[in-house]
Amino acid sequence: MVSVRRRGTTATALLALLLAGCGPVAERQPATLPVGYDSLDGTLKVWPARGNLARDAAATAGITAAVRDWRSPIDDRAHLSSSGILFSGEVAGSPLALVAADVPGEAASWLLQLDGDGDGERWRVAHATEYTDPGYLVYSDVLPVQQPTGRRYLTSARVERLLGPDGKALPAVDGITEPVAVPACQAVAVTATLRATRSLPRGRAADRVLDLGTATLAPRYPLVRDETGSGKRALTGLDTCVLGGERGPFGSVPRRIGDRAAPRSAPESWPMAKIAVRSLGSVALGGGEPGELEQLTWESATGTMTAVVYRPAGGGAPVVSPADRSTTLQAYYLPVPGQPLAVLSWRTRDASFAAPPGTTRLVDRPGLVVVAQPDRKQTFSLAGTEKTWYRSVGGR
Repeated sequence: MVSVRRRGTTATALLALLLAGCGPVAERQPATLPVGYDSLDGTLKVWPARGNLARDAAATAGITAAVRDWRSPIDDRAHLSSSGILFSGEVAGSPLALVAADVPGEAASWLLQLDGDGDGERWRVAHATEYTDPGYLVYSDVLPVQQPTGRRYLTSARVERLLGPDGKALPAVDGITEPVAVPACQAVAVTATLRATRSLPRGRAADRVLDLGTATLAPRYPLVRDETGSGKRALTGLDTCVLGGERGPFGSVPRRIGDRAAPRSAPESWPMAKIAVRSLGSVALGGGEPGELEQLTWESATGTMTAVVYRPAGGGAPVVSPADRSTTLQAYYLPVPGQPLAVLSWRTRDASFAAPPGTTRLVDRPGLVVVAQPDRKQTFSLAGTEKTWYRSVGGR
């Protein structure tokens, strides 16, 4: 048995120990998937076998066959012995299975949601999402379930109570909640109360998670950790479908695996945790009323990302930039209708900013310069006491 720890490198290391000495994957694949997941937090089994089909041999065989045939967007397969069926049973009159799938090719873990036919023997993977956190999926305590009736959640045995976006407790049977009213393109918060266990001797009163909306496209994982509540504040009034688009902050840095583009995989800029916002100040554009310019930051699986958001005066639709990896001199393309802009920001003190000759600065204040987006590439610099940083914008 493997004791549960919190996320990140510890979880990854424990999983590596679990898999150590397994030998070639093809030689050690079991006949069927484990039912439940072999993890303990002290004496508590975190993911016991649940659902009224959990002990149905035909259902387990059918789920195993569907998972064995499934491939990730880059054609990797699940390692069955280190995966597990977290739930298999009828929900709202239809067979449903949820599988935590270990995909060792890219050290990834996936949540596979399967639908079954009437007799519960033939199954198909209906929805597959790649877990955003580098830690293994089963080290989370709340997992999303996508259904036509709305979002549901599957909770671990550590969860005593789960509060929905309205702050009310969600009824659950075998760990599966009743349908939850989650908007398609709006972030809402759900909050778990975790019982006292060996890894959490005092429990946890408020384990917060943001759901980015039911329109989140697979394989993007829709839940983001929000321990302080800063993410909920940062995303207020923002369309998460726009944020997750190819030109939006969360979707704009495509994933590459080695020297290959992986366009069907989750973007490198997809958020994992710690979404936050800070004000860059009021900005008047085109002679209109000043709007608010903000900087978003968040953690992705590949590091800290940033973007800017312009909230026009009068409640107009916010404008967002693509993501920029966190660095000393940030550069953003902000597609304001009729006036596309380049925004450059920095937080280094005692640094000198320089723009190409003839550049008109629409905004020029310490730590922030806004210019019209150049037609051709132009390079800006920030000179510190020991180093100079360069960023090029324009030519889009």
